[in-house]
Amino acid sequence: MASLITTKAMMSHHHVLSSTRITIHYSDNSIGQQQLKTKSQVPHRLFARRVFGVTRAVINSPAPSPLPEKEKVEGERRCHVAWTSVPQEKWEGELTVQGKIPTWLNGTYLRNGPGLWNIGDHDFRHLFDGYSTLVKLQFDGGRIFAGHRLLESDAYKAAKKHNRLCYREFSETPKPVIINKNPFSGIGEIVRLFSGESLTDNANTGVIKLGDGRVMCLTETQKGSILVDHETLETIGKFEYDDGLSDHMIQSAHPIVTETEMWTLIPDLVKPGYRVVRMEAGSNKREVVGRVRCRSGSWGPGWVHSFAVTENYVVIPEMPLRYSVRNLLRAEPTPLYKFEWCPEDGAFLHVMSKLTGEVVASVEVPAFVTFHFINAYEEDENGDGKATVIIADCCEHNADTRILDMLRLHTLRSSHGHDVLPDARIGRFRIPLDGSKYGKLETAVEAEKHGRAMDMCSINPLYLGQKYRYVYACGAKRPCNFPNALSKVDIVEKKVKNWHEHGIIPSEPFFVPRPDATHEDDGVVISIVSEENGGSFAILLDGSTFEEIARANFPYGLPYGLHGCWIPKH
Repeated sequence: MASLITTKAMMSHHHVLSSTRITIHYSDNSIGQQQLKTKSQVPHRLFARRVFGVTRAVINSPAPSPLPEKEKVEGERRCHVAWTSVPQEKWEGELTVQGKIPTWLNGTYLRNGPGLWNIGDHDFRHLFDGYSTLVKLQFDGGRIFAGHRLLESDAYKAAKKHNRLCYREFSETPKPVIINKNPFSGIGEIVRLFSGESLTDNANTGVIKLGDGRVMCLTETQKGSILVDHETLETIGKFEYDDGLSDHMIQSAHPIVTETEMWTLIPDLVKPGYRVVRMEAGSNKREVVGRVRCRSGSWGPGWVHSFAVTENYVVIPEMPLRYSVRNLLRAEPTPLYKFEWCPEDGAFLHVMSKLTGEVVASVEVPAFVTFHFINAYEEDENGDGKATVIIADCCEHNADTRILDMLRLHTLRSSHGHDVLPDARIGRFRIPLDGSKYGKLETAVEAEKHGRAMDMCSINPLYLGQKYRYVYACGAKRPCNFPNALSKVDIVEKKVKNWHEHGIIPSEPFFVPRPDATHEDDGVVISIVSEENGGSFAILLDGSTFEEIARANFPYGLPYGLHGCWIPKH
């Protein structure tokens, strides 16, 4: 869940707080015909059962190997398989490959995301509410072994046991169990909320490989840090932090992870600001490197879903989209859920030294809305070897908060053929390091070139915090209600290559560099694609040409997924 509050915060305040042309690279026709032929032989189409206009799926099949049964359509138009729940708790098997997988690609692509959007008679409202589902693609000598499994979080296990929602999710609040119609029976739930007990551990946002090899699923609650086995997809258990920072309860959903360390941000909701923390590989103990105090006049810090780092600095965003206690306390969600939009308070970017924890720059910038930062790096404009400006790129939604409400499942399931997806771009921040009060926010590449959609981004990980050239992300072929294309953006030449097929919803394009590569885009891009006809397939694109080199059909339809990681074979 993205916005919470500590018990100390409640004790501290006695009042309610407030306030251009697209070049599409289609797949080869022969491959397409072969795909159609294969599909006719494999019973992979999933259909949704409609109950009161909402899609449901059966989840309680205990066996990992049998294929899911087809679901039936009753009455209303079937929604895209991307927005249906996974058909069973777990499955595994080998996929048939069309094309040729590079011989050097050996390892596991692991993807995480919400995959189950109903429990009992309760249907979730928002994309971010669903219970975490891990999907793996294991590449081994030109073969692909695949599978999926629901994460055994406390939130999921309790919901399954009691057949109802038991923990607070992104837009969901459990209904209190009323005993003898006692009007005070809901007080216990309020206590559980502000003690953190009722906050979800549904780690459905991302999955990372730590430097010591451990694999962890994450969400924005610290208790939602859960270790998993990347081969079996089994849940190992909670990642227990060996420090005193867990009482703050929330964290950035996307830490920065290298072979030696992990950086993350912990928002402070008592004295609005952010703790910048570091954890060494092999350790469970985070250390506070420094603290940034919010510059706005609001009581809540800005939402910090992700952030960026350079070689020497951490870039901390302070968005005008801020955590809101007032909205948190509402039983029903507002259009901004647990946040509120405060552009009058300003938007800021702060830069902290990794070495000293000193804030070396704090600039005001135009209002912005972003889920994901792409990368950041230092520039030496004077040529004397000293950084004078930091460039930080993100997937920016033109300061339009509607994107949050557009991710409601009802909207995604019902807006067929309508061009309702809000515009997005690559937003480029320029942060001077000379003490200036203001920074700049510009558009890095003409947004029309990628369909005015830009999110779910990846880069060559070897260029993390360094000057880079290529971004791989989800773009769009309009009209659409959700990103429906994959885009390779050359931010130096200002060029874009797009991959699109009719009726698809692709997940994050994940770049895996070829070992010993000498070019930044020498590698493959992996994505898992959901199809309008009810199927799903894994696709591999050449990182340089952005042409399809291989695909493999799943025997069942997979819902849309969020973020992944690459685990090389040892």
